[in-house]
Amino acid sequence: MSNYQNIIVEIHGGSATITLNRPEKKNCMSPALHAEMCQALVEVEAANVKVVVLTGAGDSFIGGMDLEKCFFDNWDEPARFKEGVGYSFEWMRRLKAFPAVTIAKVNGWCFGGGMLVAGLCDIAIVAEESTWGLSEVNFGIFPGGGTTWATQANMPSRKQALYYSLTADTFDGKEAVTLGWASKSVPLADLDEATQKVVDNLLRKGRIVLDFTKQVYERTRDMNFPDAIDYEIAKLYELSRLTNDDWIKTALQSFKKREYKPGLQSYQVAREDI
Repeated sequence: MSNYQNIIVEIHGGSATITLNRPEKKNCMSPALHAEMCQALVEVEAANVKVVVLTGAGDSFIGGMDLEKCFFDNWDEPARFKEGVGYSFEWMRRLKAFPAVTIAKVNGWCFGGGMLVAGLCDIAIVAEESTWGLSEVNFGIFPGGGTTWATQANMPSRKQALYYSLTADTFDGKEAVTLGWASKSVPLADLDEATQKVVDNLLRKGRIVLDFTKQVYERTRDMNFPDAIDYEIAKLYELSRLTNDDWIKTALQSFKKREYKPGLQSYQVAREDI
């Protein structure tokens, strides 16, 4: 792996962890960090991992954008500003469409752009003590750069989404679950263990089926029911082809022999590459 100044990248077997490593700045995202994230996600994807965990060093997940470096320092230099913003959009677009399962492990402060990152991940395991907020209106702008999109995509209630966008009030990890930003919350002391439990669960499943589950969910969100049925059946045939009918030949055969319970257990995939 490459050497990074603003992040730490670790790959172990079928999982990877990317830690934003600017604790003195609450892991606020600078143009240099954005550039490193672009490179890191390319390298992690090439490793064919099943799961990627994003977290932050110190007492923060991500405190938002580094306002000075992202905006103030570059505002009068359009080319540099465009380059820095371009890096942020590039890696977040890649994160949204990443083939591996992405997990936000929110250990502390999560503001603005940090909420965008958490919102783009597939799963968010968060500390009950974590503090969340859309603080943009406090310095005279609205949640931008995809943050408003992530807010409406993650928060089912228009009233709640607008309340927190307009007031900049904060909420904790327990409320993040209720509001739709998080999958589950646990005490900070249990965050590592709870996240690893989810990672271990996912590692027992097939890499391709995890990717396809994400694809089908995203594509069918805006489909009507008949179109969704057609798409899902087509993707099932595609999945079967790519895995050499593993779910028929291995999973259903194992189930027929009563070797595992699908409602409670996963079968062992026939090959590691699927």
